[in-house]
Amino acid sequence: MSLAVRNLTAVYSAPGNDSLPPFPALGPITFTVETGEFVCVVGPSGCGKSTLIRILAGLQKPAQGQALLDGMPIDEPSRRIGVMFQDTNLMPWRTVLDNVALPLELAGFSKAVRYEAVNKLLPALGLDEFARAYPGELSGGMAQRAALGRVLVQHPHVLLLDEPFGALDALTREQVSLDLLRLWAEKEQTVLMVTHSIDEAVLLADRILVLSRRPGQLIADIRVPLSRPRSIEDTYSEIFNQTARQVREMIERA
Repeated sequence: MSLAVRNLTAVYSAPGNDSLPPFPALGPITFTVETGEFVCVVGPSGCGKSTLIRILAGLQKPAQGQALLDGMPIDEPSRRIGVMFQDTNLMPWRTVLDNVALPLELAGFSKAVRYEAVNKLLPALGLDEFARAYPGELSGGMAQRAALGRVLVQHPHVLLLDEPFGALDALTREQVSLDLLRLWAEKEQTVLMVTHSIDEAVLLADRILVLSRRPGQLIADIRVPLSRPRSIEDTYSEIFNQTARQVREMIERA
């Protein structure tokens, strides 16, 4: 499924002072993410990247313009769209198995159906040996994989990822990013991912959207010319470095 925003803007009211006019947070912005594409969004802090994710997830209304899923307005959360934030929000009293199964439980599926679906997914996440473990027993990388599994178990057509690996150390972040690439290649989902890491964006994405300072507007749409599948070795290539330099220059210009 494709994602699109058309002349989208978002505003926020001044906290605690309704007499002040709302201030612009995002846009106007227009772009499309085609079916099966992996697109990353980068830009200065506070430029509206997370706001964009919330609007596309149906969690926030735009001030103007539209967010579209296959041409239809996104007015509310949809099971076709999976969302993952930086905070894993795993429930400490539930095992990995039950945390990952939570969306299916809320949807009314039986325990047998839930557990069958999760047990099929956990090996791909490297968590099959930790199904009965609790969040407090997991490393940061394992916790993020469990949070990713909780999104993937719903079989969404679109993944919205808001800086999901930002709290991880560099080596763990690389490994979990590669896990995400592998799962994306298998499931052919449409992905829009916000990241503050230029290298992460170049490693993962087909295209990188660069936003300006607040209110975030699209100032560059950069295609990543690396072939797939990708690996850490790609980060040492001249093409990788040239693309990263181009993205960095656009962010600095922003």
